[in-house]
Amino acid sequence: MISPRAVACLGLAQLIGWGVTFYLIGALGPSMAADLGWEPALVYGGFSAAIVVMAASSPLAGRAVDRWGGRRVMPAGAALSAAGCAALAAAHHPAPYFAAWALLGVGMRLCLYDAAFASLARAVGPQARRPMAQITLFGGLASTLMWPAGHALAAWLGWRGAALAYAGLALLTLPLYLALPRRRYAQAPAAGGDGLGLARDPGAQRVAGVLYAALAMLTTFLAAGNAAHLIAILQGLGLGAAAAVSIAALWGVGQFAARLADVALGGRLHPLALNLAVCAALPACFALALTADGRPAAAGAYALLYGACNGLLTIARGTLPLALFGFRGYGARAGRLLIPSFLLTAAAPVAYAELIRLGGAHAALRVSAGLAAAMLAAAWLLWRRFAPAHASRQAAR
Repeated sequence: MISPRAVACLGLAQLIGWGVTFYLIGALGPSMAADLGWEPALVYGGFSAAIVVMAASSPLAGRAVDRWGGRRVMPAGAALSAAGCAALAAAHHPAPYFAAWALLGVGMRLCLYDAAFASLARAVGPQARRPMAQITLFGGLASTLMWPAGHALAAWLGWRGAALAYAGLALLTLPLYLALPRRRYAQAPAAGGDGLGLARDPGAQRVAGVLYAALAMLTTFLAAGNAAHLIAILQGLGLGAAAAVSIAALWGVGQFAARLADVALGGRLHPLALNLAVCAALPACFALALTADGRPAAAGAYALLYGACNGLLTIARGTLPLALFGFRGYGARAGRLLIPSFLLTAAAPVAYAELIRLGGAHAALRVSAGLAAAMLAAAWLLWRRFAPAHASRQAAR
């Protein structure tokens, strides 16, 4: 097993890494747009470009972690993230601005959750589930801590100074990766299994791959679209601005609480069962929102429950490939399957903005409910196809 110190170091690196890269635009975007005099679409388009770069680099990043391990690959991601933040601080024209975001895109793919999950699978094999869940506890606090910190830094140093401070914070994570194990998991088959997952033949692996890719794609599309416009959606449900901001904070509370519960329970629920249970609850989130009609209690239940579902789906994103395909070649396989997920993440904020513009908050929520139903169908198909195999293997042991 991986040591508690290594988990804490990797978790802290995730907290800082998410804060200075993925959540940078949320904290500094308004100041950047005001200073540069650009249209918001251009400013926020840099972040979308970074997500596209993440998709393009995903297979190579996964193979790199499989080959060299997180101890070597993830510091490179942190260094590239620091370089991207510094380049962003120096950008005055669109070309260098987008080049900076491209650096950040590669850096994010090499040092955020998906690289961390692959690193843990490589290091501790079938025992990776618990540390995967534990590091998401740290990462889940990134927006809560880094958005206020970013606003404060921008007010004090300007957004360029804040971006340079972010670069420094990214570099401070470099020693944290030294806590990761050097060696690849190589436990004897009698103790650790054969390294294969529930999808053991090529046909089963294709089915599992398609269903997992669909789930990951819809999860990130829903999360990115709803998170980007959560306050606007809540206001569209009849809440005042102050109430919408307060209730939106429940998203993070639900996310952290659900992950904490999973860690406290020791990951006793099989990933297939966890995924099915969460996907079954997901349509209820949007049903609550659609019936809110200006009632803070119903809107708050929506934000809290959806935050909890999203927090657990992040864990499932890391643990499902481990259960379905095993720990051997985890990084390369996950890297390929996550390409659609990254691409839709880039498109989600724009798509939801159009939905809200054309049909209001209720239209966005109805589309979300439909996508949640599609996720439930995919989760049920995964359970039906592979859970009996899991049960029979468990009974045979």
